[in-house]
Order: sequence, then structure tokens, then C-alpha cells
Amino acid sequence: MFWFLLITMVVVVAAVTLAVVGGGDSEVLPDVAPEELVDPLPATRPVDRADVEALRLPVAVRGYRMADVDDVLVRLGAELAERDARISELEEALAGAAAAGDGEDGRA
Repeated sequence: MFWFLLITMVVVVAAVTLAVVGGGDSEVLPDVAPEELVDPLPATRPVDRADVEALRLPVAVRGYRMADVDDVLVRLGAELAERDARISELEEALAGAAAAGDGEDGRA
């Protein structure tokens, strides 16, 4: 009885292994090229909300590909820093214009 169970178990394990790995020339799981980040963010203009919403990062075995995520975060960080600097410039110009306008009204 022991030998019968042992032989049956070996046959079942071999059958499952052949079914998963594939016993012949036909591939059960064909090789697929890894996903690449296609057209990530526009290089010729600033990133807008639609670009970020349309962005889809390729998925890897353990989540997202770190290099692609890092590239996107660096780009978005640079865009935000540039916009913050521009906002500061415009606020200073507005404050200067408002101060100059107050000075002209006081003289007249």
C-alpha cells in the first residue's frame, strides 16, 4: 500500500509539473517584452493636469518600475519648483506695482 501511494504521488507531481512547464515544443507562457513607459510627459511644454491624469506607469513584478517612477517624480518636482518661482516673481511684481500705484495716488 505504501509503494502504491508513493508511486501515485510521484506520477501526480510529474503530471502537474509537465502541465505547468509544458511537455513539448508549445509554450504555455510565451515570453513577453517588459512594459515600457511610453510617451511619459511632454518634453517641449510644461506638464499640465491632463498629462498627469493620463500618465500610466508600467507595472513590474513587485509594483511599479522604480526608475520610471523616479523619472516622473523628478520631472514633476522640477515643474513645481519652476512654477513656484514664477508665482513668487509675479507676486513681487504685483506688490511693486501696487506700491507704485499707492505712491502716485498720495502725491496727487
